[in-house]
Amino acid sequence: MNEWYEQAKRKLEAERNSGSYDRYASAMKGAVCEALDGFCRQDAEFAQAVVQGGTFSDCMKAVAKSCGSAISDLEAFRRAVRFYFPGADVKFHMTVNLCADVEAEAAATAPVASPGPKILDLEDFL
Repeated sequence: MNEWYEQAKRKLEAERNSGSYDRYASAMKGAVCEALDGFCRQDAEFAQAVVQGGTFSDCMKAVAKSCGSAISDLEAFRRAVRFYFPGADVKFHMTVNLCADVEAEAAATAPVASPGPKILDLEDFL
């Protein structure tokens, strides 16, 4: 990893545990902190913005502002990202796997390779 990421990770973790949060921010802070950590890992420039930006407590106040009784995870992450990096956005991609049960059954019934030693014949490589 890079040094900006390491600094951002330390900052987020320290401020997550020491900040003052209302009930909405308190409910979301764990998931938002994990998401921000992932975004910092993805982009060093974003990690730098987190290090040099405001506190995580202030970020969570911005996320919880006007959230009413509910807010989607995506919108919470988007607000957190924009707190540190105005104009940035979060993209979310989901897919459906219609054959998940069939694949799980196939994996369960597939023969398991023996963990024993492998014997290689060097003549096979010639």
